[in-house]
Amino acid sequence: MNSKILLEARALCKTYEQAGERVEVLKGIDLALPRGDFVALLGSSGSGKSTLLHCLGLLDTWDSGEVIFEGRPLSKLSEKEQARFRLEKLGFVFQFHHLIPELSAAENVALPASILGQDRSSRARELLDWVGLSHKLKSFPWQLSGGEQQRVALARALINDPVLLLTDEVTGNLDRARSKEILELLRRIHSELGTTILSVTHDEELAATYDRRIRLSEGRL
Repeated sequence: MNSKILLEARALCKTYEQAGERVEVLKGIDLALPRGDFVALLGSSGSGKSTLLHCLGLLDTWDSGEVIFEGRPLSKLSEKEQARFRLEKLGFVFQFHHLIPELSAAENVALPASILGQDRSSRARELLDWVGLSHKLKSFPWQLSGGEQQRVALARALINDPVLLLTDEVTGNLDRARSKEILELLRRIHSELGTTILSVTHDEELAATYDRRIRLSEGRL
């Protein structure tokens, strides 16, 4: 095992049932993600980008093959171990921010740490300041703009100091100016925190700002 490789997919296959037929979405995916990578995963709608990301992040299962993280096969983990792995090692940000409407911005950010039994409220405030929202600590999601909500989601993804950040169309609901702000934040996360980042996007212009680009087409990289 190359110690520089953080995450690896080997011969990963995934099928869905659609209209009574089995549709092969991932066809033997081989992928190596080095530590410190800043990579965009491109592909047309329906190409399997999100499916691959969800498999890599243990949000979905696969039919055959293996996902390996820091040399450890993830299929060997129990459901409880998988849940803890996601909380401790990974950060997720999606197109829809999935903030809890009853919680303030600071409470939303601190939530993943709370699930682990940790009080990281001060760290939550630091992260909100880091993403430019120190004046919105007590604001609820409905009081925030779309771009601000996505910044809160980014801060929340970082609360447990993840090794790997997985993002899925994080700028899909934002205008061009807000999209560029989010991409600048991702770049800062990569450069200042040293976080490895894998981002699913269909936006060629934004993907061009990443250090590396890979493309998924008809279930193959």
